[in-house]
Amino acid sequence: MQVFDRHEVLDRNEIENLQAIRLKNTVHQATASNFYRNSLARANVKVPDINSHADIARLPFTTKEDLREQYPFGFLAMPKEKMVRLHASSGTTGSPTVILHTQNDLNVWADLVARSMHCAGVRSSDVFQNMSGYGLFTGGLGIHYGAERLGCLTIPAGVGNSKRQIKMLGDYKVSVAHIIPSYALHLGSVFDDQGVDPRSMHLRIMLIGAEPHSEEIRSRIQEIYGVKAYNSYGLSEMNGPGVAFECEYQTGMHLWEDAYVAEIIDPETLEPVPEGQTGELVLTTLTREGMPILRYRTRDLTRFIPGECPCGRSHRRIDRITGRSDDMIVIKGVNIYPMQVEKILMSIPEVGQNYIIQLERQGHMDQMRVKVEIRDEFFVEDMRRLQQIQNKIAGLLREEILISPKIDLVEHNTLPQSQGKATRVVDKREEGK
Repeated sequence: MQVFDRHEVLDRNEIENLQAIRLKNTVHQATASNFYRNSLARANVKVPDINSHADIARLPFTTKEDLREQYPFGFLAMPKEKMVRLHASSGTTGSPTVILHTQNDLNVWADLVARSMHCAGVRSSDVFQNMSGYGLFTGGLGIHYGAERLGCLTIPAGVGNSKRQIKMLGDYKVSVAHIIPSYALHLGSVFDDQGVDPRSMHLRIMLIGAEPHSEEIRSRIQEIYGVKAYNSYGLSEMNGPGVAFECEYQTGMHLWEDAYVAEIIDPETLEPVPEGQTGELVLTTLTREGMPILRYRTRDLTRFIPGECPCGRSHRRIDRITGRSDDMIVIKGVNIYPMQVEKILMSIPEVGQNYIIQLERQGHMDQMRVKVEIRDEFFVEDMRRLQQIQNKIAGLLREEILISPKIDLVEHNTLPQSQGKATRVVDKREEGK
């Protein structure tokens, strides 16, 4: 096994001992911020109380609402003059969640991303095309600096302009690309429109993340491009990309426990769930000095994968994100996560690359309508064939989510196409009142 740095091959005892030291240091650093000085005092927690990684349970949780209420500098643990970078969430209402970094924070982050990419098989000899947004969004710059730290020839392509993306992929013989899953599917359609086979490119690896996606989506991307597509996980509050990444075996994402303490809790009781059970991921930074964050409730739903990875790394693995604890849809008393719908749709050969879940109100009842693009070869004038596809989709969804949504079949490239994170759920229930 080739590794980027020695922390990848620490054993469990070494990881937990390092976590204990870094957690104590992090709590001490956090007390320099206005927020944590008050929060820890209210919880009656002092730095000497933290002596092992298990003592994290003594600390209070931190939420996105806390970050917004302390906007812009309430979480800073060092003078503002020491900060060299600011990133913010893409929130559309109220104050954004803002994360500030020192130069050392950025260096550590770049190392984590480089480690993650190396873990997935990227090497310094690769040509890397970053098809992610730059700016306040963390995905672009985070991956970019990691790729440069690894030594790749790095192309900051950004998002959009699909024809130019395809030209660069071919002209520069790009071997690795970073791309949002929904945009990877859309770009595959543009390849088709251009009469170019995506498999004719030099791509061998795609790094995908930034939005929840099903295994079926990953499989489609691998089939379209003839690559290995590796899942990644990150969020701006924890730097961005580089929190967890798949290795070459694609058996879950290694969460770098020398940089983060991870917990999985029941979002209702806030208690830890049994090993292997799905719950809400909670993260604590261990290496950030400018703005450390303790026990951050990510709202992302996942589980620890039991057992050891064939690669030999001891850092625990988390499963793909199955949704968010705050994006659950309740229709007719049934709890539904959008990822359940995607999983079914993307397993159906006739279904194209795009869909939208539309929530409506008819009278006093909530209804779900699923608009689905159908592949060109199946979207024919034979209404009986279309009806069969419609019934097939409705039946499979009913088995999965226990209600019968209305199914609208539409032609390829009919639904809105986002070049950033895809909007999969549209709530029109207020319009029906």
